[in-house]
Amino acid sequence: MSDEPGRARGWAAGLLRWFSLRLRLMLVFGLVALTAAVSASAIAYWLNRDAVLTRTQDSALDEFRKSLKDDTDPLPSVPTCSELREAAGRMADNTQKYEVLLITRTKDAGSCPAASDKDLFTLDVVPSSLRRAVDQKRPVSKGNTAPYHLYWQRITLGGTPYLVGGAKVNGGGPTGYMLKSLDTERQDLNSLAWSLGIATGLALIGAALLAQAAAATVLRPVQRLGEAAHRLGEGHLDTRLQVSGSDELANLSHTFNRAAERLQKRVAELSAREASSRRFVADMSHELRTPLTAITAVTEVLEEEADSLDPMIAPAVQLVVSETRRLNDLVENLMEVTRFDAGTARLVLDDVDVADQVTACIDARAWLDAVELDAARGIVSRLDPRRLDVILANLIGNALKHGGSPVRVSVRTDGDELLIKVRDHGPGIPEDVLPHVFDRFYKASASRPRSEGSGLGLSIAMENAHIHGGDISAANSPEGGAVFTLRLPMDASRIASDEAEDERDGSAGSERDDGGTGTGRDEEGRP
Repeated sequence: MSDEPGRARGWAAGLLRWFSLRLRLMLVFGLVALTAAVSASAIAYWLNRDAVLTRTQDSALDEFRKSLKDDTDPLPSVPTCSELREAAGRMADNTQKYEVLLITRTKDAGSCPAASDKDLFTLDVVPSSLRRAVDQKRPVSKGNTAPYHLYWQRITLGGTPYLVGGAKVNGGGPTGYMLKSLDTERQDLNSLAWSLGIATGLALIGAALLAQAAAATVLRPVQRLGEAAHRLGEGHLDTRLQVSGSDELANLSHTFNRAAERLQKRVAELSAREASSRRFVADMSHELRTPLTAITAVTEVLEEEADSLDPMIAPAVQLVVSETRRLNDLVENLMEVTRFDAGTARLVLDDVDVADQVTACIDARAWLDAVELDAARGIVSRLDPRRLDVILANLIGNALKHGGSPVRVSVRTDGDELLIKVRDHGPGIPEDVLPHVFDRFYKASASRPRSEGSGLGLSIAMENAHIHGGDISAANSPEGGAVFTLRLPMDASRIASDEAEDERDGSAGSERDDGGTGTGRDEEGRP
């Protein structure tokens, strides 16, 4: 049972979260106003009800007490029934409009109930508890000067409220009862209740209007603040709020403006640093290409003359050749990454037979003996063939390097998507490495910071998939080995048209997009 209030509060809070802030504010205003109005109306009703009924019954009982004494004193000690009826008739002729019933012993030793209206007021109408109280004789003392007292009770007859009072005349007189209708007072109280109900409704309407006005006053700055935050989140860092006043909302607007200004400065600084870093990488890559071209030509000559070189220097020559190739691949990768970061990479679409494209990629790198191809002819997609070759080369090369042959490449379609799976039969990818295999420069083994790969191949493959509107996922096969799944749209024309529109809007860069690495030797995704 102790958890029920907490659950009720939680349920109410959960319900309020479904409403807007304006509606919640109006609802709270309405509940407060309704509670206050109902409480005030209830208090006013009960106070007026008590006052009306008390005044009515006090007036009727006082007149009945006086009339009972005045009209029964002239009666003989043992009156006749006719004398008792005459006395009851005289008592019923009163300003309070109550009926009278007199009961006493008569001369023939019988009991004569004399009523002013015998059809309405009989002894059966009087509650037995009231009769017992009236007939009870109390000992006379200093605190109680009379043996009999006047008692009253409210009853309902036929849906009409009545006041019943009774008393025995002290000194041996008759017992008298009165019956007064309270229907007039009930009607007055019902009219009062209706009036208070209407007042409560008007108070609720007024509270709703007041809540609407308060919501407009309070929520308009909050709405402007929300819109400004939305614009700021969209990248409009020059967004500022107009501040007026000195209340809490004005202080909040000042705080927002200061935060937006600091954010704009910080973003400008970071953007400048990032642009400077991109320019440095791009300039460095371009500057390195000229000496690398000369060095590559020299190393190719040395490689051709390797058989005629001194056996003592042949290993050194082979090391220079391999490292030169590795440096050349690294520069190409860095240039490709720079293009993606600068947003200058663009699609050059063509209709591609995917099976022929995969075969050409494998054949160009002499992987035919190490790769099994499962691809049906006739699957034609509109893609960028050079970028698709880059993706395939990196995925297959990575699988051969870390998983070993045979590597299985399967090509399927799934609705409007092209699915290419590259699976190896190696040890798989450690679970802690899986989330990072597409990170730039990530290498699974920290103890091998220098290896044949640069750690950029899979990252570039992912960027090339994204520019097509696709994605690459990595997982471990239940049968062993790693599985890379490439998903591309069958037709990337919409992506290309969006890029062309961005370029027309001035977002395109001026750098030349001449491709990236296709060697498949640049990723350290696994040990």
